[in-house]
Amino acid sequence: MATHARAIEAEPTHEGGWPRDVTRDVAYLRTAIVNVVFFGAERARDWVLIDAGIPGSAWTILSAADRRYGPGARPSAIILTHGHFDHVGALHTLATRWDVPVYAHPLELAYLTGRSPYPPPDPSVGGGLMAAVSWAYPRGPIDLSGRVRPLPEDGLVPGMPGWRWVATPGHTPGHVSLFRDGDRTLIAGDAFVTVKQESALAVMSQAPEIHGPPAYYTQDWPAARHSVRVLDGLAPERAVTGHGVPLGGRQLREGLHALAEHFDELAIPPRGRYVGSPARADARGTVSVPPDPTSPWPRVIGGFAIGAVVGTILSSPRLRSRG
Repeated sequence: MATHARAIEAEPTHEGGWPRDVTRDVAYLRTAIVNVVFFGAERARDWVLIDAGIPGSAWTILSAADRRYGPGARPSAIILTHGHFDHVGALHTLATRWDVPVYAHPLELAYLTGRSPYPPPDPSVGGGLMAAVSWAYPRGPIDLSGRVRPLPEDGLVPGMPGWRWVATPGHTPGHVSLFRDGDRTLIAGDAFVTVKQESALAVMSQAPEIHGPPAYYTQDWPAARHSVRVLDGLAPERAVTGHGVPLGGRQLREGLHALAEHFDELAIPPRGRYVGSPARADARGTVSVPPDPTSPWPRVIGGFAIGAVVGTILSSPRLRSRG
């Protein structure tokens, strides 16, 4: 089940169509299957990048930044909602090229400084091809030692006045969302998403629907439920999520509220590796992982489909940014 909502009619910021404005100073760029967010109005001197796309997307992000802010523009910081591979794929290249600090929640730092991989994905949940092949997705860690820093304890977001970070664990231990009280704009990462990310067909069509976090990579379902309820309590006016199109207005609020109220039925799989037995983590990274109850055959079969799925998705004109 899913809760349907109306997509924000995001305006193309440039002739090429990307990045697209959500508000005057918030724009998003789709890098194949995942969004990155730019905070800062066009031609602003001070701007921030939120998340860093899939592997291989550095040039797309750099080109979009040049179009929006001017040739050679660089942000004051990069903020991470979390450290999964599709949100940090271009991070090392971007952080090095721009020579800027990277900020993440303290409980994400182990995955960003080479100390711990994330728990294995669960390809048995979600019911789609993107989920079935998730066992092959990189788990990290990456190593940005010396460049990555913890987000401030006071909840402020470096380089983003008027915004605060909100702890929204569950999908990962240190997942955060960003919220601006002034106009109730939410950057939700993968705390919830607006496309059925487990399904390759849904990812290609980008039909807007409110869903829980991508199931195959969510390691603590009770925490994920609580996080969605926290975000519902903020009553956002508009939301940009890590996957799918931005949503806004009454449809967003009602859809998010329905997800919060009926999270167990709408989001939590009936069974799965982390259903009832979350992975455990602390500042050291992953501490314990429940045993894998699934047969290896889905992985073997899924292996033959990986090349076709990834190739189809990455080549889809609906998903390619024009950068």
